[in-house]
This record gives sequence, C-alpha cells and structure tokens, in this order.
Amino acid sequence: MSITRRIALATGLAVSLMGTTALAQDNVRIALVAKSLGNGFFEAAARGAEEAAEELGNVEIIYTGPTSTTAEGQIEVINSLIAQRVDAIAISANDPDAVVPALKKAMQRGITVISWDSGVAPEGREMHLAPSSDALIGQTIIKLAADQLPEGGKVAVLSATSTSTNQNTWIAEMEKVMGDYPNIELVATVYGDDLADKSYRETQGLLQSYPDLDAIIAPTSVGIVAAAQAVQDAGKVGEVNVTGLGLPSEMAGAIESGASKSFAIWNPVDLGYATAMLAYNLATDEAEAEPGAEIGMGRMGTATLDENGQAAMSEPFTYDASNIEEFKSVF
Repeated sequence: MSITRRIALATGLAVSLMGTTALAQDNVRIALVAKSLGNGFFEAAARGAEEAAEELGNVEIIYTGPTSTTAEGQIEVINSLIAQRVDAIAISANDPDAVVPALKKAMQRGITVISWDSGVAPEGREMHLAPSSDALIGQTIIKLAADQLPEGGKVAVLSATSTSTNQNTWIAEMEKVMGDYPNIELVATVYGDDLADKSYRETQGLLQSYPDLDAIIAPTSVGIVAAAQAVQDAGKVGEVNVTGLGLPSEMAGAIESGASKSFAIWNPVDLGYATAMLAYNLATDEAEAEPGAEIGMGRMGTATLDENGQAAMSEPFTYDASNIEEFKSVF
C-alpha cells in the first residue's frame, strides 16, 4: 500500500499559474524503498516516516518498493526514482551488492542515498542505519530475563545454530554484562538450528535437565516461539519465563498465556521515523555522512557513524501485555 503526502492539486495549479517553482523547490522528496510492498513491517516503517514528514513540514514521503523481494525489482524502482529526481533514497536492500550500480548512479545525479534495516555495500550509500547494535541486543536480552527475577535465578539460552555469527555475537555481548547481574546464573546454551521442532525438543531437554530453571532466553524468532510452546505444554507457565527476540504476530499467544512476560525486536515505526530524519538532514546539507558524524534523528536522538558509515538506532523495543495488541497485526 503506497503512503504519500502530496501537495494539493489546486495549490499546485495555482503555483504553476503564478509562474513560480518555489514550493516545489522547498519540498524535500524522500523515497522510502521497502524490500517488497504488502509487508506489515515496512508499512509500519512508512507510518513512522510520515510522522517525521509531518514534524518537518516540508517533506513528501514516497513509499515504494517491488512486489517481490528481489534485487531486480528494487533496481527498477531505483531507476524510476532517479527519473523522478527525488532528493533522497532510503532503501532496505534485498541484496547488498546488486543494487549498488543503480544507487551509485543516483548519487552521481546528486540524490542522497542511505540504507536502513538491511544494508547496502558502502560504495552504494552514504550511510547505513541498523535497527540496533550487537552490544545493545546482548544487553537487552539478559535485562529482559533479569527484570523478571529480582531475587536472581537460573537462565538458559536457546540459540539458532552453533555457527550462527549474529547469534553467537549477541550471546557473547550478553555474557560481557553478566557481571551486572550477580544473582543470575547462566546454566546452559543449546541450539535449535532455527527449526521449530528441534527448538521445541531442546527446550524440553532444558526443562528436564534443570527443573529449577527460571528463564529461557531465545535470541531467535523461531526458537522463542517454540520455547514458549514447550513451556506451556509442560505446565511451567509462571515458573519459567521465555524471552529474547521475536515477532509480535508470532508471540502474541505466548504473552497472553503468560509463557512470556516480554520480548524484544526493533520498532518499525521508530525505524522509519529515524530513517526519514536522517535522509532529510543529509539531503538538505544539515549534516554530512562521515566517520564520527552525529546526525539528528528527531525524537530518536542522534546517530553516530562509525568508520564504515554505519550507526545503530537504539536498543531493541520491548513488547509485553501493554502493547502486544497494537503490534501483533503489524508484523
């Protein structure tokens, strides 16, 4: 579904008749390119971009993308946006490399190009906004467990594969801050290989091996759902809390049953808002994308670019009984 803010036709005609293009020149057109249309996550991000546009006042958001998650489809979209002479393109890439030539052409035409959510190779963009950082994810997942254990307790980790780079990095970052929770004991890490049935069995094994287990942390959207179901089937709701990273649409039942008190993932509304703010500040030369630069993201604070032109938006957003109804139909 396309979400755009357009200048009223009557106003446009009046300006044309007056022979001035000042309004068009002042209007900053930012194209928010999704991986594909019809995806609730990206539609929510577009809502956030519209919030930024409303706040800024002189911005038009062009929400667009291919009908399927292909690089070829995004390249067609990019070429169309170049022809439209938009001021900025903000893309969540289906392929980090395949879209680079088209995006380089856009930059050569003076169009600001940034990536968000799913990154583009550095030569194809000015900066990349990641939803969060490895350190923030690691800190968040242990905090979610610890917040429900004021007296301390035993926790286990259900990961994806033993060789999963991001999972292992997040767990390592979690372990770095375990000293902040001296009464929390990490008793085991098991691997469900991001398969629902294996994750379920691994959770059963944890419950049997550690009958006094207090929490399971699953930094995987497949594992967290399977773990919550296993806890529920074992009659351990209220005894073992399942948390980690998951999707609201898939975790709503676990929140409602009490198998999970809370979990986290990025907030797409905030991500779209921050992306639009960054694109605006770069397109209007309010900021320059260079290592160490601090670029405003409105209510989301400031993005600080590293040596690779990347920044993290914020810590993952927490979902619980207070907001699950709002987001479970979004993504």
